[in-house]
Amino acid sequence: MARFEVTRRTVLGTIAASVAAGSSFTARAEDAWPSRMVRLISPYGPGGSNDISLRLLAEEFGRSLRQQFIVENKPGAGTRIANDMVAHAPSDGYTFLYVAAPYATAEALFGKLTYERKDLQPVAMVVVAPLFLIISADAPFKTLPELIAYGKAKPDGLTFASPGAGSQPHLAGELLFRDAGVKGLNIPFRGDAASYTELLAGRVDATLTALPTALPYIQSGKFTVLGVVSPERSALYPQAPTLREQGFPNVAAAGWYGFMAPATTPRAIVDKLQAEVLRALAVPAIKDKLTAQGLEVRPGSAAEFGQFIDSETQKWTKLIRDAGLKGE
Repeated sequence: MARFEVTRRTVLGTIAASVAAGSSFTARAEDAWPSRMVRLISPYGPGGSNDISLRLLAEEFGRSLRQQFIVENKPGAGTRIANDMVAHAPSDGYTFLYVAAPYATAEALFGKLTYERKDLQPVAMVVVAPLFLIISADAPFKTLPELIAYGKAKPDGLTFASPGAGSQPHLAGELLFRDAGVKGLNIPFRGDAASYTELLAGRVDATLTALPTALPYIQSGKFTVLGVVSPERSALYPQAPTLREQGFPNVAAAGWYGFMAPATTPRAIVDKLQAEVLRALAVPAIKDKLTAQGLEVRPGSAAEFGQFIDSETQKWTKLIRDAGLKGE
């Protein structure tokens, strides 16, 4: 019996030591993060504000943490391809998603997804991209009230160009139609360039767009800005009044980006990347470069970003269901 007791104690002690060693190893691995290359997944192709801002941050992270942070572009399906990829990635702290606004609308627009919201956790909010209401300078209306009156006088109402069904410009346009009590048709195109071509040709009445791509047209006198679709005026173009100032209190929308991780990524690693994001966004040169891309720095903790995503999801889900919108 005594021999059995000794053996039993030995086994139990060995197990306990192994568990302790495993916990110690995990702690050391988290403390050492990143010890190898980190992948940052963009849900859009190269060249846009999402991609450019992510590459800027990746470079800054690499300098600060002395490890390589690479950007991988996984565009398509309204950002769902990238979302799904990271949702099912290993939770080891070496794959993160640079999530965009369509994340909050995907389920309402497309129904059951290949991932669930519980599969991802917020890390930090980064920026918002204000949307501006733009018309052609040659249009027969020059102000927002005139645009609305023009739409009400037409049997088919207004036509808005957007860079895709379910995009923030599309949904913001739907909000305006409902708030103004005017009929409207949102016509999706592949990106802003095609929308601008239709606007300049007079085949659509207006579009909602980020500032940098539209600015050359504004400065050359081809486009007129009727307002910004934000709760407050944007420092990027402060002369543009908000739509709320012009009598449309419910019309507020913007693009946004932030970081998310697979749901079971260790808290210590999430906290470390969160701290790194907030540090980088406070660097004046980083802020200036993001502003040049038409982005407003909006740093937020994991908790704050999670609350923001919840709020956006509730807001847009109601609009999508009330308007009977479906993704394509």
